[in-house]
Amino acid sequence: MPPDTTPLPDVLVGPLLRRLAPERLVLWLATSRPLSLSLELVPTDKPPRRLAIASAYCRRVPVGRHAWLHLIDLPLDVPLPRDTLITYDLHLHDGDQERGIADWGPHLLDEDGELPTFVLASRHHRLLHGSCRKPHHDGGDGLVRAEAWLAKHRATPEERPAWLLMTGDQVYADDVAGTMLVAIHGLINRLGLFDEPLEGAVVADSRALHGEAAYYYARESLLPDVKSSDTLRERFFGGVRKPVFTSANAHNHLASFAEMVAMYLLVWSPTPWELIEVAPPPLNAEQTALFHAEQAVIEHFVAGLPACARLLARLPTLMIFDDHDITDDWNLSADWERTAYGHPFSRRIIGNALFGYLLCQGWGNDPERLAEPLAEGIQVLEAAEANGGWLDGDALDALIQRLLRFEGWEYQVPGEPPLVVLDTRTRRWRSERNSRRPSGLMDWEALSDFQQALLGHPSTIIVSPAPMFGVKLIEVIQKLFTLAGKPLMVDAENWMAHRGAASVLLNIFRHSRTPGNYVVLSGDVHYSFAYDIRIRQRRHGPRLWQITSSGIKNAFPDTLLDWFDRLNRWLYAPWSPLNWLTKRRRLAITPRDPDRARAGERLWNGSGIGLVDFDERGRPRGIRQLDARGFEVRFPPASQEET
Repeated sequence: MPPDTTPLPDVLVGPLLRRLAPERLVLWLATSRPLSLSLELVPTDKPPRRLAIASAYCRRVPVGRHAWLHLIDLPLDVPLPRDTLITYDLHLHDGDQERGIADWGPHLLDEDGELPTFVLASRHHRLLHGSCRKPHHDGGDGLVRAEAWLAKHRATPEERPAWLLMTGDQVYADDVAGTMLVAIHGLINRLGLFDEPLEGAVVADSRALHGEAAYYYARESLLPDVKSSDTLRERFFGGVRKPVFTSANAHNHLASFAEMVAMYLLVWSPTPWELIEVAPPPLNAEQTALFHAEQAVIEHFVAGLPACARLLARLPTLMIFDDHDITDDWNLSADWERTAYGHPFSRRIIGNALFGYLLCQGWGNDPERLAEPLAEGIQVLEAAEANGGWLDGDALDALIQRLLRFEGWEYQVPGEPPLVVLDTRTRRWRSERNSRRPSGLMDWEALSDFQQALLGHPSTIIVSPAPMFGVKLIEVIQKLFTLAGKPLMVDAENWMAHRGAASVLLNIFRHSRTPGNYVVLSGDVHYSFAYDIRIRQRRHGPRLWQITSSGIKNAFPDTLLDWFDRLNRWLYAPWSPLNWLTKRRRLAITPRDPDRARAGERLWNGSGIGLVDFDERGRPRGIRQLDARGFEVRFPPASQEET
């Protein structure tokens, strides 16, 4: 096809508000060319402030011939006020011409045509949190629901959540609808996202992968047809064989760096969708039917993207990866790592996803902490720009090796109470008894760092992508599959699956120097629940709360979850001796019943996003799930017996 010469919009995605503080603003923006920018800030009852965004405070990062990321880290000489509504406008400058958000991004204005606003909360009094946003899940979008809730409270700064916490699976690199993959390839071609050579695949480079050799619904065929590829094909592309926790589109796994970048652009803004047309490629009859069914769901998802963009332009947002941001079961076991990292193509796939995470998610959490890997990544991308849009394969592989060894994805946010965000994926405690058994979610050194972060604080909000204290029955099922040598069959990942990691974690909370209030916010599991937890026989021990919100746009199979929920309540009732066979027998765990649940249900199933209010001592005083269907689900304090 001849190249499309229609002028591109200057701004493709954003701005996304990331790490904000009175003396510093961190924003993320995707554009079609390098831009000259200025920021206008208007706090309520204060004079406006106009700030030029100099090059020293804005890294312009090329990711394509017509695609740039603007990583803005702007220090402020005069701090902004807290707990005050601050209106802002982001101006684009072309010579003497100047355009604001109303000109280049009218979808970011609220229903009254007002500019975006944000609030710098003086304490972490309220948080939005959620995980697992899969575009082709046939259900509502929790981010759209959150924007509707925020719109009702836009004039009251004290009602604004301090942060939006996205606790894993912000994108699904391993589970992609055919419709989405076609859109990704259309956007790659439209923006000229960088190409790369590929090693260990049946295609020589990503340009072929994005064109005639796209392998829709058959990405496992990209591996050479040799015996050594069989194990990798099963581990890496075998998601469809899981009988319980299915990954029905594992055969559309993203592979190239360009595909990763395009996915981020397409899930955060409506603008990229206006640049492409999505038509079914040549497929067989079964695949064509699936494509059209997915297309209807994706069109509904795209219709909600203006609301998603408005939310991300108004709430400061923190993120952390889980497995689907990279690949299903990422670093599940030592055996998984040996298989996946031992092949150049699968190592490149994982590395490309991690590079995309660094640029589009990780950097905005803590720019200083990620400054070194970011600088190395920018060098690789700038070299590609100078090389006609081709990434150097050796340089990319060297960068990927450094990213895979990097320790520093976790981060902390000071405040009352402080936020401690955990990396449960890259610092794992590998099983010494059997390399096929699941690794502990954090190794001894990482858990020691975690304990140090808790010391000296009377309360802490902990973000753990996987629940620290999950549903016992489901964890037992995962253990049984692990003992049978099939941990991959059921995503056998939980904090209690590894004896060493579980023991250290529980000892941290039982330690006499950690007597405070600890709230654990999690996602991952595709259902929502809340537990109150205390240490048995400890009068002045810590109080813990496990609050799980999942998914933003995903859900568990209804019938299966209903069976698990009821069986768990019966098998692990307070009188059951099975409780003493678990690693958590020294904990008294009291589930909270959702107020809209049927009798006997403790797990809430449905897309949405969590909203938690905290009192002055860092304890949850209100736990809600904003269901994407338009109503609220509350988890009131429990009155039943503990288990």
